[in-house]
Amino acid sequence: MEINIIASWLLVLAYMAAIIVLVVRGARRNKSVADYAVGNIAFSPIAVGLALAASTTSAATFIINPGLVAYFGLSAVFGLCVVLPISMFASLIVLTKGFRKYGESVKALTLSQWVGQRYESKGFAVFFAILSLLLVTFIVLILVGLTKVIAASLGLNETLVLAALVAFSFGYMMFGGANSMVYTNTIQGVIMLVVAVILLGSGYEHFAQGVGGFVERLRTVDPHLATLFNTASPLFRDGFEVIFCTIVVGMAIVCQPHIITKSLLLKKKRDVNRYLVAGIIVQMLFFLVVLVGLYARLEFPDLVHNGQAIAPDSVTSVYLVTQFPWFVGVLVFLGLISAGMSTLEGLIQSMSIIITNDLIHTIHDWVTGRSLTDHYLFILNRVVITGLAVVSFGLAYWQLVSPNLSVIIFAQLGVYAFFAAAFVPVLFGTFLHDTPRVAVVAAAVTAVVVHFALYYTGQNYFPYYVGVTVKNPGISTALGIVAATLVGGILHLAFRKRQASG
Repeated sequence: MEINIIASWLLVLAYMAAIIVLVVRGARRNKSVADYAVGNIAFSPIAVGLALAASTTSAATFIINPGLVAYFGLSAVFGLCVVLPISMFASLIVLTKGFRKYGESVKALTLSQWVGQRYESKGFAVFFAILSLLLVTFIVLILVGLTKVIAASLGLNETLVLAALVAFSFGYMMFGGANSMVYTNTIQGVIMLVVAVILLGSGYEHFAQGVGGFVERLRTVDPHLATLFNTASPLFRDGFEVIFCTIVVGMAIVCQPHIITKSLLLKKKRDVNRYLVAGIIVQMLFFLVVLVGLYARLEFPDLVHNGQAIAPDSVTSVYLVTQFPWFVGVLVFLGLISAGMSTLEGLIQSMSIIITNDLIHTIHDWVTGRSLTDHYLFILNRVVITGLAVVSFGLAYWQLVSPNLSVIIFAQLGVYAFFAAAFVPVLFGTFLHDTPRVAVVAAAVTAVVVHFALYYTGQNYFPYYVGVTVKNPGISTALGIVAATLVGGILHLAFRKRQASG
């Protein structure tokens, strides 16, 4: 067995042991479902900010997106590394304080509970709890990305790696929760920082003739790689797709349970600014990691390795095993695992609590008129996590063997629908105190309907997109959000006046 594989094995085992220790430490503090959801430890705002950065920039940023950059060049860098972060950071700054203030006042544990209490509607909370099931597509993305990297580094079968990964990650999250997650995310974030610097520095020789020389080398490989908009790409074709749609998506992307609810972990109002500064600075560095895709394209101009085509989802893993000496490669390997696990933990935790507390518990109350005890909810939450594990494994296996260009398309289709629906309720609920319920309900439904309708049937209405094999979920999502905002705004004005006159 080669030394790099042995070192990778040792590192994986040490990582697993460290995670288990931290989970046990945090789990001892869990006395209720509320403790599992938002924790009961006064964490440093810097630690929570680092946890935010780690859970926001996941395997998509470190593993999957570099593959898109390798295929489509500077247009992908511009969209994923410039436009998206700027829009996302602006939205995070604007929404966080108001969301946290109201969430703290009503002791909300989840995004769907926040929405339900804000608009005094258990039905609306259940609607978002059901909609949150779409977030399993993001779990699938992370599982596929991690499986690719781990299998390549350890020389194992991908299906076997996927099964072990699901068993380990879902298994320890049955007991961890928010207390453990801040510990693990903080350590994962530090590892990711180190690895981000290594990855960004790995292509320094390509800049021997400056940025201009670097761009010229890309142009030599393929002229489309060196343009701000790549007309040959199915995802980064023009300003509408790369700028407008990405800005709209970036504004709404923070309305995911594992992102916006991080602020609920803060115990003091004065901690919010330090939390935001720490989280955004670290995220900025993480977003730059997609440049690795350009390095990989220069190393593999034809996107072929050992006589086989390199799929987008495999670009990072191939770059890892071919470009680093073993002692650096195993550290980068650990960072890529950390990038995936940090977000995976947040998704498992938030989804399980939403399904347990906001879906099953609420429906049980409606039917029986009785609330479930905390002890029963604890047990139920673990059953829910087990169910999520089974579904996630099945979908991830499907995406391993039969992706549509990349698993990111599958993930975006589901995740984008959720935060498109959540954007208007969170926005109006944060800044408008007299919004009629009908306005936000109609907006949420509009966002989902327009998103799926346009994705499956509507993009053919754009003349220059006809015939494209891979559709861009960003287009349908952006237009869904715009339509939802218009519907919500119009109904807000109409029914607010009616409420006032009544």
